[in-house]
Amino acid sequence: MEKVKNRGWSVATAGIGINLALGILYTWSMFKMAIKDSIVAGDGRFDWSLSSLNDPYAVCCLAFAFSMIFAGRLQDKFSPRITALIGGVLTGLGLMWISQSYSLWVWILGFGVLTGTGLGFGYASATPPAIKWFPAAKTGLIAGLVVSGFGLASVYIAPLSSYLIHTVGLSAAMMIFGGAFIVVVCGLSQFLVNPPAGYSPEAKPAGSAAVQAKGLDFAPSAMLRTKSFYLLWFTYFVGAGAGLMIIGNVAGMAKASLGDMAWVVVALMAVGNAGGRIVAGILSDKIGRTQTLAIMLCFQSLLLFSLMMVGKEQAIVMVMAAALVGFNYGTNLSLFPSATKDYFGLKNFGVNYGLVFTAWGVGGFVLPRVSQMIVAATGSYESAYLTAAVLLILGAGMTVVLDKPVSVEAEAPVPQPAAAPRAGSALTSMVRPGPLATGRPGLGHRSSYRRMIK
Repeated sequence: MEKVKNRGWSVATAGIGINLALGILYTWSMFKMAIKDSIVAGDGRFDWSLSSLNDPYAVCCLAFAFSMIFAGRLQDKFSPRITALIGGVLTGLGLMWISQSYSLWVWILGFGVLTGTGLGFGYASATPPAIKWFPAAKTGLIAGLVVSGFGLASVYIAPLSSYLIHTVGLSAAMMIFGGAFIVVVCGLSQFLVNPPAGYSPEAKPAGSAAVQAKGLDFAPSAMLRTKSFYLLWFTYFVGAGAGLMIIGNVAGMAKASLGDMAWVVVALMAVGNAGGRIVAGILSDKIGRTQTLAIMLCFQSLLLFSLMMVGKEQAIVMVMAAALVGFNYGTNLSLFPSATKDYFGLKNFGVNYGLVFTAWGVGGFVLPRVSQMIVAATGSYESAYLTAAVLLILGAGMTVVLDKPVSVEAEAPVPQPAAAPRAGSALTSMVRPGPLATGRPGLGHRSSYRRMIK
């Protein structure tokens, strides 16, 4: 058989580049701040209620997550290249559409539905093919590197969006981003490719480890019948939802202490976000996914409790807390795809992770929306922080039950051997040991078989 060239690093690099463009989602707080300024100033452009400020972002998270199911199926069955191409076009068109309107419903449909769906298609195309080119021992590292691009995007998009908003306005900024991302994502999509059928990145592809991994390939319907899926889903819901709640509000929180330099907090959170994905991926390869997850969820709950005690004038503390919240949130985005691959296999990884990823979307829809309602009603973030912190502690507790991968294998539908023939049946009589049988197992069967076919 012709040796297959390992294209893992070129695929992973293209995935990082695609995510660097699609990570515009994490800069929503910058756009929201500009919309809020327009509402407060009463300049007649954005006629929204303050409680609806997060609605396009929340719908975007939801569309992002649920489109991952279809996008994952598409890239599993056909090609990640096609999936990424669709994602780039939809993301860009959504941003261009909202650049032409101030209507809340246009922003919900354009940024929320269209761009959100594009993000899902683009994101689904990046990580799965990269993971498939590398051995299992590097799953966490590769997943962390690829998704780090999505988290790191705000490092350049935050200051760039701040500059464009102040120079050409919010609408023109959206048009520029839309056109640029169509070109970048569609271009990089050409480097995405799945390994050929039968390819194994393991050092010993014929060894027992490769055989065992193949036995863990769950069909989506089989995965949905396992309790591990639902425990994983809920833990993802609280871990991602709590982080997205902070990310969606961070620019507004930082503006009280940093003014127009609030983008610095957004950028630092992005650095933490990307770093958390890489560090958690490497650490989980060493000590396990659920152990790493429990540590990070507990730490993030402590950070939220600490934010409740931070005064608005404490700018340095706010900056440090933002970076750490970003770091802890980022760990989710490398731990959960890695855990999905470990638990349910690679064959249907795209669609299986799409189903798990719906937890991210529901969490991103529910908790930011609830937090915005609380802030609009009370003028304070404390109650929202407390709710998220309690949910994080509950999620950390669930990892104790989740950390039992031994039981997962038994839950997968395994082909059963044919039923043994009944005593006295024709088949039994044909293979019954004859007079030439010896004490060695199976020899009499072979002797009788020889006589039968002569």
